[in-house]
Amino acid sequence: MYATSPAESVHALDVSGLSVPEVTFWTIGEGDQLLGCVALKELDPAHGELKSMRTDAAARGRGLGARLLEHVLAEAARRGYERVSLETGAEEFFRPARALYAKYGFRECAPFAGYALDPNSVFMTLALATAPPAV
Repeated sequence: MYATSPAESVHALDVSGLSVPEVTFWTIGEGDQLLGCVALKELDPAHGELKSMRTDAAARGRGLGARLLEHVLAEAARRGYERVSLETGAEEFFRPARALYAKYGFRECAPFAGYALDPNSVFMTLALATAPPAV
């Protein structure tokens, strides 16, 4: 993230941020090769935040991002969340991620959960009651 966004606009969780009780972290891989990861942070009992979703550059285009996103949305629904929100980059590098989120029904929204308006960030949210079925 630091290679594509100014340091003050990077909101990815580091290892300590991924290790707190309100964050659940998953990985996806083949054999012993890590291909992607994603986290879900509970903001409150009805609201989760998608965090730290990444796929290995060599594995992109294989549907792994969609699989990770579907997993998080299913888990959020299982937990009873009414909404899942996220922050992602506004730069061109993040365009495929924004397109994936939009495909699943996420819409741009105002900053949430203590985020500040930032020209390098795009904030998106999805009401789970209106989430489309898995594609």
